[in-house]
Amino acid sequence: MSEPRWLDEVEARAWRAWVECTGRVARRLERQLRDDSGLTFDDYEVLVRLSEAPGRRLRMSELAARAIQSPSRLSQRIDRLAERGFVRRCRDSDDRRVVHAELTDEGFAALDAAAPGHVEAVRAVLVDRLDRDELACLGEVLGRLAAELHEEDTRSRRPT
Repeated sequence: MSEPRWLDEVEARAWRAWVECTGRVARRLERQLRDDSGLTFDDYEVLVRLSEAPGRRLRMSELAARAIQSPSRLSQRIDRLAERGFVRRCRDSDDRRVVHAELTDEGFAALDAAAPGHVEAVRAVLVDRLDRDELACLGEVLGRLAAELHEEDTRSRRPT
């Protein structure tokens, strides 16, 4: 086994800053959503993904990939959201093996009510702390990284 490629000072500083920043941002956004709407950050993400989909409906496997959740974790989340009347499961009319999650009107209303407070929290913890050039740079770098990781995840799920 070869020697690990240890992080140098610049790499370690960037990594530690990333871990601390993402953790603090996530905790603040989670707290805001729970306090204001009773939703978790992951609940909110699922509702957003469904609201953006055609017919407010996605295959469970596609929703799991978009919301970056394992299929089993997403299934449990959908069960909890369905208990609240925010989503429902539906079978595909052409292939009964396929299950979709669909955002209900109640779920859309809950998302609509949660969105203003959430966007203000996003502004407070991130957007308003950076200037336009920093935001553009952050969006470019993180967008590229996310796209590369998404592509790798997609390749690893494909049958060989």
